Formats: sequence, structure tokens, C-alpha cells
Amino acid sequence: MSAVKGLLLAAVVIVLAFVFAAAHWFDAAINAQGPLPAQKLVYIPPGTATGVMARALEKEDVIGSARAFRIEARLQGRIAPLKAGEYDIPAHISILDLVTLLQSGKTYQRKVTIPEGLTSPDIVRILDNEKALAGAIAPMPPEGSLLPNTYDFSYGDTRMSLIRRMQAAMKEEMAALWTKRAPNLPVTEQQAVILASIVEKETGRASDRARIAGVFYNRLKRGIPLQSDPTVIFALTQGQDPLGRSLTAADLKIKSPYNTYAVAGLPPGAICNPGVAALEAALNPAQTDDFYFVANGSGGSTFAKTLQQHKRDIDKWLRARRAGEKQNKQ
Repeated sequence: MSAVKGLLLAAVVIVLAFVFAAAHWFDAAINAQGPLPAQKLVYIPPGTATGVMARALEKEDVIGSARAFRIEARLQGRIAPLKAGEYDIPAHISILDLVTLLQSGKTYQRKVTIPEGLTSPDIVRILDNEKALAGAIAPMPPEGSLLPNTYDFSYGDTRMSLIRRMQAAMKEEMAALWTKRAPNLPVTEQQAVILASIVEKETGRASDRARIAGVFYNRLKRGIPLQSDPTVIFALTQGQDPLGRSLTAADLKIKSPYNTYAVAGLPPGAICNPGVAALEAALNPAQTDDFYFVANGSGGSTFAKTLQQHKRDIDKWLRARRAGEKQNKQ
């Protein structure tokens, strides 16, 4: 009997020693620094099984033990499951910290910047070139419906989801700005976007935007054609590609509702996607007696109240441009 007790005691000791050794190994394995030599982006597709995930992470040298990761993930899974997505994994992360990170769902946030004044085809091309996005964009978003800004997104988000966010942002921004518009503006909310798109294309100088908007409102009130070159360019290209050349006299006679040299009033739609500053200018134009403006050759505009002064300003600008061209040839 004593022999049996001795064997049982020995067995218990062996089991306890094994358990202790296993626990010691497991604790050391999940708390030790991992083998990852440098910070790395890792994508875990939705629906990935824990075992598959563990083997993939071990193969990519993110963890040193797939077995330890699998055990820890299953133990912690009772508290919170691991979440799929793209993660920014720090160098030498431990298995314990990695499991915590994957439980958090704090995926890596990518960014895409949409500059002011791009056409919808331009924006679609930018999103098409973002390889971390998925899916196609259809139909083409209407001009003026997308708000330029920097947008966060996660790996695998769809391109259409970003388009919808840009459209929602434009509606929200316009709704807020509309409540702060100048009194008695002779435009609807959509017409204000159209005017803002023209202002956006006419100048990149912040100090000129409201004054240019004021010029256009003066012309609208008098029934004078806006005579905006960017609208003619849009009539020729439909916003698909840059014109790549200067406008000609023949271009100014093109039959199109977007040709504001031939047709009075606003064109039927926006010619680009204006930014907030251009929208603000269209809704709060400068009070001015000006009816004309022309580029001054230094990024800004020269304004005039009369056609005679405007013609002199154009002659001055042409002389300066010819002088510059001549100097560049020398």
C-alpha cells in the first residue's frame, strides 16, 4: 500500500513539475520581446482563424511562438475577440501586448488628401490609385458634390464609402455656411456651389476670392455674362483632363451652356469641387463696384470698375507676359 502511495505521490510531483514548467514557459513566451526588428504594417483579413493568424504572424517574424499566441488568444478571447484589420505593429512587441492590440480594434488609419478645385474625375483617379482601397466608383460623382479635405480610412475600405463621406461632408458644410450667408443673395444653395466652383478655379489667392465673387454677383445682377475662362475650359474638357493650352478666340464661341462668354448667368452645374474658402467667398462676397478683373502675373488679380480701365489692365498684363517670355528665351 505504501508503495502505491509512493507511486501516486511521484506521479503528482511529476505532473506538478510539468504544469509548473509549462506555466513558466508560457509566461516567459507571452511576455518576452518579440523577434520583429522594426515597426511593420500587418493586415489580418476578416474571418481569419486564430491558428491561421498565429502561423502567419510567426512566419512574418512578428511573434516567436505561434503556439503561445494561439493559447493566449483563446484565453483572452473569453474577454474580447481579436478583430481583423490592418495594424501598425511596434518592433519587438510581446505576444501579450499583440493580443491586447488585436483585441482593441485600433487599426492603422491611412489618409488621402483631396486638394481644393479638383474635378470629380481627378478625385476618382486619386482614389483609384490608393491600392489599400477596394471596389470601383460608379456612377461618377456630380461636380461640386465632394468636399476637398484630408480623409482617414482603413485598409480594405471601399472607394465608394469615401465618396459618400465626401458628399456627406459637403452637404453638412454647405448647410452650416448657408445659415451664415450674406443677406439677399440672388442664388440658391446649389447655385452658390456653382459660383464657388468658378471662384475656386479663378484664383488661388485667399485675399481675392471674396472680391472676385463680388464681381460675379455684380454681373449677375446686371445680366452681364460672367466671361469666366475656367467655365470655357470645362465646356471643352468636361473636367476629364487639363486643356494643356491657352484658350483661343474660337474657344470662346463654343456652343455650350458652360460657356459664360456666350451665355449669361451661371452655368447649369459646378465646374469643380470647391473648398470651404471658396464656398465662404460665394456666400459672403465683398461689397464692390468692380465689374472686371484680370490676372496680374503674380498670382493675384487686378480689378476694374470700367471696361476702359479693364482693357488697360489687360494690355499691361500682356506686355508683362511678353517681356517675361522674351527674358526666358535669352
